[in-house]
Amino acid sequence: MFAETQRLNSPTGATIAYHHSPATSEARGILLISHGLAEHSRRYEAFADAMAAQGFHVYAHDHRGHGETIAHDAPLGRFARRNGAGQVIADMLAMREFAARAHPGLPIILFGHSMGGLISLNTVVTHPDRFDAVAVWNSNFNPGLAGRAAQLILKTERMFKGSDVPSGPLPKLTFGTWGRSIANRRTEFDWLSRIPEQVDKYIADPLCGFDASVSLWLDIFELTFRAPRKTCLDRLRRDMPIHLLGGGKDPATDNAKAISWLAGHLKKAGFSHITTDIYPDMRHETLNEIGADQAISRFADWCKKVTAKN
Repeated sequence: MFAETQRLNSPTGATIAYHHSPATSEARGILLISHGLAEHSRRYEAFADAMAAQGFHVYAHDHRGHGETIAHDAPLGRFARRNGAGQVIADMLAMREFAARAHPGLPIILFGHSMGGLISLNTVVTHPDRFDAVAVWNSNFNPGLAGRAAQLILKTERMFKGSDVPSGPLPKLTFGTWGRSIANRRTEFDWLSRIPEQVDKYIADPLCGFDASVSLWLDIFELTFRAPRKTCLDRLRRDMPIHLLGGGKDPATDNAKAISWLAGHLKKAGFSHITTDIYPDMRHETLNEIGADQAISRFADWCKKVTAKN
């Protein structure tokens, strides 16, 4: 179980709120969790406890502009006034260094869901010698022309409205569109999960579902298009273990087509240790979906194999 919120001062000036589940059996490694857009780290408590039971020290923190993390330039819904992508990566590295000092010598795996997957892969290509493996779940690194159009819309918004106000069109083009794609939907957030109780928890959570600023959306698209570039991927060793996962009914990843694209893109780039799991009926939040236990069990087995090699 997560204890009370703990704090870490980041070199970026942020006071990072984080939670820790210590390994309850012989420690195999460290797992760092990077959460998604418009949510927070405490939602990963059950996942952290499951991985702690498998021998992993788990750390989950709130990104800038999310949850309980505090930064003078990052109110709710914004990474930073400037260089938000770089700042959120620097905070991720600060958590990594803190966990490594607390548990010296253990291999470190970085896990990210959705926006957290974007942050995770970008963090790994920025600091390739700091991580032993990375997992990217439910993330879309291939939004194509629609993504480029979204960037143009956001830059136009920034020109007329500024960057630190909520975007008008983007929530409709993303969350709204994904919500409408679910037939016989009960709520606008049914695209997250087939479990009504999980959807209701998200809706009732005051730290979930808030409007992201124009600058945060621009930072997200910067992360989206940056990491898959050859110049970035070339920083990684080609045998780095990479775990990819998607849901076949997840509109945020084009029903997992974005995950399959990333797997193929990485293979073409020469990466040799890629594991890809696609769950045909799952929606966006695998950890809060029907079949979550199976997905977590398979991931734990993968983590054990990764850490056994170190």
